Amino acid sequence: MVSEVRIYVEGGGDGAEGKAAVRQGFGQFLRSLRERARANRIRWSIVACGGRDRTFDAYQWAVRSHPEAFCVLLVDAEATVAQTPWLHLGARDRWVPPATATDDHCHLMVQAVEAWLAADPDALAGFYGRGFVRGALPVRANIEEVDKAELCRALDRATAATQKGRYHKMRHAPKLLALVDEGTVRGRAPHCDRVFAVVGTKL
Repeated sequence: MVSEVRIYVEGGGDGAEGKAAVRQGFGQFLRSLRERARANRIRWSIVACGGRDRTFDAYQWAVRSHPEAFCVLLVDAEATVAQTPWLHLGARDRWVPPATATDDHCHLMVQAVEAWLAADPDALAGFYGRGFVRGALPVRANIEEVDKAELCRALDRATAATQKGRYHKMRHAPKLLALVDEGTVRGRAPHCDRVFAVVGTKL
């Protein structure tokens, strides 16, 4: 068991308002882990960092400045993942992990956060309401197999005729993260399940 968990997530843009929304969205989605942490008196923080390079920079700083904490990097994979998380990011982004980091510290949204959202059509239908086209969303059991571009097109088609308008990452993703069901998403996104499983072992 650790004394503190700090999760550094990609998203929110450059402004404080956007980052706050992302922090709240992930906070709700990961609330079962947060509740376990609090029950065991483990400090819990989610830090929204904006762009992916800034997220990695913030994570590296955290590893140095909070050596007693279990620091987690959580970013979009941006592609199919066929390697361990750090090897994937090393090949794609040329990132070199801190010397103390293991794959337990690195987690990917595969192929992007949109997969976690589209994994729960019921939550999306509730959010977008009238005009939402559920049939436009991918039906694959493993939603991580859906290409990121295809997934974004599907979300666009599904939401185009709704009152809230087409899916917009900055405006909609944080709100949807707070609504999607953990179990449903974990059942369709193995890398999401891995986040809960690995972080759960530290609590």
